[in-house]
Amino acid sequence: MGRRSILVATGWLATAAVATLIGLGAIRLVGESITGTPGGVRSEAQIERALAAPEPTPGGRPSAGSALPATSSAAPSAGSGVRRVLATGGGTAVAECGVGGVRLVSWAPAQGYRVRDVDRGPDDDVEVTFEGSAGEYELKVRCIGSEPVAVADD
Repeated sequence: MGRRSILVATGWLATAAVATLIGLGAIRLVGESITGTPGGVRSEAQIERALAAPEPTPGGRPSAGSALPATSSAAPSAGSGVRRVLATGGGTAVAECGVGGVRLVSWAPAQGYRVRDVDRGPDDDVEVTFEGSAGEYELKVRCIGSEPVAVADD
């Protein structure tokens, strides 16, 4: 093996090592956006608190670009009662019982569904209807005691 061949092999190895180090450094700088879940993985309790916290926008639809907060307090507002997340195949809603009866705090359709109709209350019962290509889901809620409960439609 000649001197020239050794120099070529050494140069190739040095170039490969430098390229590898640059690639590893770039991945380390970018961090979780490539290798993990941005913001981390949330527990079921954290998701329930996030769903319970936001107030709906007019019409019950989230504004463009809005998202549920990752960290929020699930503390009910003054004068309100117990909040509960209720789910159907068409979406979820957060309801609470208070002095005026039950009211829908927020609602969100599942993927492939949209909100067709909302009666947010407060009243003796409230409801939200989710509509999609797979069908329609109506969620009707009443207070039993001081807790919101999904009930069958009359």
